[in-house]
Amino acid sequence: MTTSAVKNNLLPPGLVSNLQQVLLSRKGGEDEQSKKNGDDSADKSSSTSPSDKNEPNSDKDDLRHIVLVTNGDGIESPGLTYLVEALIREGLYNVHVCAPQSDKSVSGHSVTLRETVAVSSAEINGATAFEVSGTPADCVSLALSGALFSWSKPLLVISGINKGSCCGHHMIYSGVVAGAREALMSGVPSMSISLNWKKDESQDSDFKDAATVCLPLINAAIRDIEKGIFPKSCLLNVEVPTSALMNKGFKLTKQSLWRSTPSWQAISANKSAGRFMSNQQSLGMQLAQLGRDASAAGAARRLTTQRKNLEVVESVGVAGKSDFNRSVKYFRLEFLDKEQDDVDEDFDFQALQDGFVTITPISLSPHIESDVQTAALEWISSALQAEQ
Repeated sequence: MTTSAVKNNLLPPGLVSNLQQVLLSRKGGEDEQSKKNGDDSADKSSSTSPSDKNEPNSDKDDLRHIVLVTNGDGIESPGLTYLVEALIREGLYNVHVCAPQSDKSVSGHSVTLRETVAVSSAEINGATAFEVSGTPADCVSLALSGALFSWSKPLLVISGINKGSCCGHHMIYSGVVAGAREALMSGVPSMSISLNWKKDESQDSDFKDAATVCLPLINAAIRDIEKGIFPKSCLLNVEVPTSALMNKGFKLTKQSLWRSTPSWQAISANKSAGRFMSNQQSLGMQLAQLGRDASAAGAARRLTTQRKNLEVVESVGVAGKSDFNRSVKYFRLEFLDKEQDDVDEDFDFQALQDGFVTITPISLSPHIESDVQTAALEWISSALQAEQ
């Protein structure tokens, strides 16, 4: 990746300037600063007792900038691991992690209400880390609340690196984008990062390359945040091409209308298979059925049997009659890629396919474009007149 590739990417001038400076100075002053900060960190850690290392308040004397990392794929995903390792190697940031304990990559911007969220400490060398039994939005909201960490506002929130692109309408489904959006809603600068993962082609080490490619952008963003010139009204959604190190440079893009085609497949299962599957599947289905029966009929009765060590649930109607004739169907959702009609490189999907690292600003503004507003106004006026 060359500085010339950065010059033509339509990024804000200040960010471009800082990005070029980072690229030119990475082997110079930053190495010296990293060494200096590494020595300082070692001195501080030597005076900290082991019992304090996992405590949120143990970092209150660290003067480095706080960077919060979350993701959608779960805390054990290689994308998050390589991103955190890259940030720690820089020696410039006090890295904190608050991420889902399991895969929540398509959870959208859902949050957990009226349920308890469990938080456990996690082992990530060089970082203070927690795993949360919630969504990416939960993780960021909790981290910024002041209830988990001793601070409530990091300098930057980074969500990623996601396994798979989040272009176009996929941003709506995306948990990794939601993590960055939740930070923006709280007034904290943020970015989400995804790798255009290809099945049977990509491998875990590609996340390391993606982290390397994004570091200059992260460093430049943090410098502009310090100066107060980083965009405050949007998050940056960064998409890294499949061959990260072979990218054509950074390119500012707009969100496209690209989306995969949802495909619902019926899963064949007879009544016996539906009732006596694996222990885990059967129990989950029976409990779900129990909840539906309870809400529909107002009661349910459990019968414990020894058959295959399963618990059989017998639903009971209002009149007390057993309902064994209820049919249950099973479906599985998959997304199928489809051809993209729009080949304009100004949009994220096409630019990513062409090998660019795309940077798409995502705003929270509810304002609708003027032509859409006008068209909607005309339709509403005509519709109301027709009704009258």
